[in-house]
Amino acid sequence: MSAAVGSVPPAGVRAPLLVGAGGAALAAALVLRDPHQHGSWGLCPFLLLTGVPCPACGGLRATHDLLTGHLGAALSSNAYAVATAFLVVAAWASWLAAAARGRRPAWAARLPVAGPVWALGLLAFGALRLLPALSVLRP
Repeated sequence: MSAAVGSVPPAGVRAPLLVGAGGAALAAALVLRDPHQHGSWGLCPFLLLTGVPCPACGGLRATHDLLTGHLGAALSSNAYAVATAFLVVAAWASWLAAAARGRRPAWAARLPVAGPVWALGLLAFGALRLLPALSVLRP
């Protein structure tokens, strides 16, 4: 049995669809307001106070570059943000697919561990890219 054109999606997929719509709106804003323009999205307080880029510095530029099809530029702005973007899109797609089947995505049970592991990875990335040998990773 197929859904009628213009019908409301099943209740189970409402949450991932709303999150996806929010993400799409943020992505559109990021494409329209180029973070490569100094101060267009504000300034990093950590960078302003310390003169050192925070682990997330370059993330908005990286996401903008991904959205406009410039993978190399995105990687040079913040490689961790690029990896995170791919993970987030894959997680969202699996959430939507699982919700359409009336299930939770398999990764949902691992969030209490995956979240802190991701945060530690971000901190490690931020520290490692300050090393002279890895300066190519700096924004």
